Amino acid sequence: MYQKVSINYLSTMCCLVLVSLVINGGCHFRTNYFSEKPASSYRINKVVVVGFQSAMSQGEEPGVVRDPLSGAVFMAEPVSHEVVQRMTDILFDRLVAESRYELVSPGQAKGVFSSIVYSDLNVGMGPIKVLKEVGKAFQADAVLAGFIYRWREREGNDYGVNRAASVAFDIHLIRPADGTVLWKGKFDKTQQSLSENLLDVATFVKGRGRWMTVEKLATVGLQKLLSEISPGPKESGSSEVDSHSSY
Repeated sequence: MYQKVSINYLSTMCCLVLVSLVINGGCHFRTNYFSEKPASSYRINKVVVVGFQSAMSQGEEPGVVRDPLSGAVFMAEPVSHEVVQRMTDILFDRLVAESRYELVSPGQAKGVFSSIVYSDLNVGMGPIKVLKEVGKAFQADAVLAGFIYRWREREGNDYGVNRAASVAFDIHLIRPADGTVLWKGKFDKTQQSLSENLLDVATFVKGRGRWMTVEKLATVGLQKLLSEISPGPKESGSSEVDSHSSY
């Protein structure tokens, strides 16, 4: 009897998921993940990994901010320096593991970045211009930089939470020669249970049926975004990523 009930329950869940996917056309996922590529090819060999910054400084009240690289408007809240550094480390480590580019580390980039920002000759220089100059200093083909808008740890444990993990960040790949944004992606996600949202099966599977920590959730999102960037020294074909995805 128990086995029959379990099978019937799983069958019902699968049917509901499929019906929801058909009805909603995957639109839910567009609200929390996107990746865009330009309509032109560009060869990328060497990348300066500047890494992440917090979209808001410590002590500021949560509110609306404008992304200084894209101009898009987001809700944001302060994120600690430790979180920013941790995410930058994860970003760089994953790029190293993939071996797609010749990389300039965040540590190397930081010194040049600071010297440009704090130079008396560059007072008032905009973020895009700063990143252009950083890229030129290393004779790089692109600079990778992003902002973290939200970082909320779960309240609870693997099997039950009072508040789920929630994270939002974006990444931009910028060409130093002219400041063109070659690629950009954003991940904005709050984990949900299957009872709250049947379309969140992917998160359920990624977490092995458990509630993720915010770092795990962010790492899954980062891996997804990085998979959409040009494969490196080969010619990157013109394409636009369809956000009908498991993320």
